[in-house]
Amino acid sequence: MPSSVHKQKDSKFYQAEIWIDGRRFSRTTRRTTEREAKTEANRIEKELKEKLGQQGAADDSLEINHVADRYMRHVGDHHAGRDNTERLVELLVKYFGKTKDLRDITHQDALDLREWRRAQTVGKKKPVSISAYTVNDTIEQLKKLFTYLKAGKKKLKLPDEPTWPELWLPEPKKRARELLGDEPDRLDDSIMELREDYWPLFEFARATGKRKMNCVDLEWPQVKWDQGVIKMTGKGGKEIELAITPSIRAVLWPLRGHHPERVFTFAAKRTTDKLIRGKRFKFVKGERYPITREGLKRVWNNVRKDVGLLGENRFRWHDFRHDFASKLLRSIPTADGVKVVQMALDHADISTTLNTYSHILDGDTAKGIELLAEQRRQRRNKNHRRKHRSGHLKTA
Repeated sequence: MPSSVHKQKDSKFYQAEIWIDGRRFSRTTRRTTEREAKTEANRIEKELKEKLGQQGAADDSLEINHVADRYMRHVGDHHAGRDNTERLVELLVKYFGKTKDLRDITHQDALDLREWRRAQTVGKKKPVSISAYTVNDTIEQLKKLFTYLKAGKKKLKLPDEPTWPELWLPEPKKRARELLGDEPDRLDDSIMELREDYWPLFEFARATGKRKMNCVDLEWPQVKWDQGVIKMTGKGGKEIELAITPSIRAVLWPLRGHHPERVFTFAAKRTTDKLIRGKRFKFVKGERYPITREGLKRVWNNVRKDVGLLGENRFRWHDFRHDFASKLLRSIPTADGVKVVQMALDHADISTTLNTYSHILDGDTAKGIELLAEQRRQRRNKNHRRKHRSGHLKTA
């Protein structure tokens, strides 16, 4: 069907209706005469065909940048931790080069990638090697790109795929970091002093144990007041529901009306309009805007520095989740505790919960062992006193 142009009601410009392979595209020509509008419509049609042709080639391409782009669109963008996924995907594309065919990545290439990552450090003043967890995350992301291709419509065979079990580094057992002593109070004081408008986001994360982006990206349509639940998308695209408890309601209810879409927002301290790393930031003093990952990172680093939660005493944002789970598990001194924590953290497998929080159970085990020993001592002493009294009476 050839392109056509027509004038829209209440507009001085002609609109172009363009059909390509059965798909309809509507574009403004920004032209006020029919002749000029038809010329512009032909130009737009040609441009669209070129873009669609490039997109079609990209959708069939096995170059790592194209595979990575498709993976993010179909999978990564729907992860609860999509910011980390995006970072790892970009790292892989940069390391291998945009045009590297995924089929050409061998086991030796993956080994080289692993050693390259192991040699990297974090920290400026006192740089330290990145952890085995971080290295394994990178290898795991590469594996996910291979899995994505093999599970696609074409069911590609990748004969030179790396042998993944041989690539994993041994990981030291994680110990969940908690807020201890007066750290929770000092954290509250610092947040309220530095950025009071960020406090609801911090409090929501601490009260729910949900992942960072589930909290930062929370939108009002997800908050079902009438049903008493918040609906989220968890890890792996899993649909999860969070009950709106009185404490959660107390955090969210005062935020209504601040923004039409996003729940957690900040008040601009000053009017500004500038480019930062290619992104335009335009704020009006006093107006409210959605909290971003970059903004949260900046505020969180200032808070941690103020409270003393950096360096050896480092407390990550993800540790709010550990803090929540550890305290929740201790509050339920029954066999149901682990199951409750598993459900609260949306762990698909209870072994994940057990592996992460076993140190708390170890503490309970030690207490239980000591309690049994104390009961034995009391029973033995009681029997000893009974025998002593019995022998004394017989002598008398």
